[in-house]
Amino acid sequence: MTEPVDLPAYARSLGIALTGEAEHGMPVLSVEFGGNVEGRPQHFHGGATAGLLENAGYAALRTALVAAGRDPQLKPINITVQYLAAGKSRASFAVGRITRLGRRNANVAVEAWQDDRDRPIATAVMNILMV
Repeated sequence: MTEPVDLPAYARSLGIALTGEAEHGMPVLSVEFGGNVEGRPQHFHGGATAGLLENAGYAALRTALVAAGRDPQLKPINITVQYLAAGKSRASFAVGRITRLGRRNANVAVEAWQDDRDRPIATAVMNILMV
């Protein structure tokens, strides 16, 4: 990771933070379980999980763009989230991976997990326009 990525207000309102670690050069984001992300009792709300995935995807893309000396405005084309397991009452983590970085658009794959990195609780695919 070349430079730290600033998280937007929405991420901060959910309690999402950079972990200080990187996976393959991409920032790992985390969110602790609490009332601001709780859906049904003792479980993450699906929207909070999607918010973590989305912010991890944008953080990965911004990291790659900064490394390339680019600073475009990012506009989502679509984001598809797959919920694989319920997020329980403990910290969740997410990291994005750039699958395609072109001049005008980018594709990003994102995974979220809790205790075991090899057992994701949700994944997302993001298609982003860069203008």
